Amino acid sequence: MASERLAAPDDGAFMRRALALAERGWGRTAPNPMVGAVVVRDGVVVGEGWHAEYGGPHAEVEALRAAGELARGATVYVTLEPCNHHGKTPPCTEALLAAGVRRVVIACEDPHPIARGGAERLRDAGVEVTVGVEEAAARELNAPFFHALASDRPFVRLKLALSLDGAIADHTRRPGWLTGEAARHEVHRLRADADAIAVGIGTALADDPALTVRHGTPPRVAPLRVVFDSSARLPVDSRLGRTAREVPVAVVCRNPDAARAAALERLGVTLIQAATTRDAMIALRARGVRSLLVEGGATLAGSLVRDALVDRLVIFRAPLVLGAGSLNAFGSAEPVRAADAPRWRLVESRRFEDDEMTVYAPPH
Repeated sequence: MASERLAAPDDGAFMRRALALAERGWGRTAPNPMVGAVVVRDGVVVGEGWHAEYGGPHAEVEALRAAGELARGATVYVTLEPCNHHGKTPPCTEALLAAGVRRVVIACEDPHPIARGGAERLRDAGVEVTVGVEEAAARELNAPFFHALASDRPFVRLKLALSLDGAIADHTRRPGWLTGEAARHEVHRLRADADAIAVGIGTALADDPALTVRHGTPPRVAPLRVVFDSSARLPVDSRLGRTAREVPVAVVCRNPDAARAAALERLGVTLIQAATTRDAMIALRARGVRSLLVEGGATLAGSLVRDALVDRLVIFRAPLVLGAGSLNAFGSAEPVRAADAPRWRLVESRRFEDDEMTVYAPPH
């Protein structure tokens, strides 16, 4: 049996290339993870591939196909442990063995109870296996996939656009963009990788949003549009109400007015009754929502933070100051003394023209 060994100096660079390839499947592979693969022989890349579409060929198969006979004796870098079962496609382990690869480098093991076991299968067949190269980056890329196997609620990204002084709206409360076009396009990219997009009723009433993906590569399945609306106040003539039969809409409510609820249901809106925000999350997960992008507003954001339901906090900070009377993003969150406030962990920081995006993981 081949033993697992420490990573070679070049392994990180080739794995980072595989991760970049994996991201090309953004919005198209769920509920499968995004996976990339690179075939390297004598230090030269001879084949690349990624999982481009749910139900389609896996990354390893595409990379081996590109490499052809050059795969024999080569090293394959793959961002997730090769599958070891017959699903929509044959096992990737068998494709790797048939190609005659010498070594397989894996970023992280597959936790799926059916698909896992590929590393062991390869070792048993005499292939050298290395696990754990760029593991943190690989897990972050597919964080909703890993979360779905261990939780009864969706993976929640809370996205907020803020001014420099932490406001999401000025003193007039009138709708208006804080960030520029490049940052707004990135939000649409985030939407494309979500099973559902949510706002609170305050945002729905003030902005009348469509909550659809209108820029970039369209998702394989249009995200469910969700409004947290305790008494079902969403207007029937809102953009969400009018288009509910085109792209699904759900209203999460607690004590809905019977007449309003009936009117929304006639439009095709699904009502989800839940006593708490956590109950609502569990109900959404039961309906197949594995990843949820929440886009405000302040009341919903405060509730999610208070109940420890945020898995990633995505802040787009615009270079402007809104001043007195503006709406603070976390004004409804519980007060905490500075000395006792837990620190969120910075995951990513990027610039979009003059706006800055920072992504944080929760302190727990």
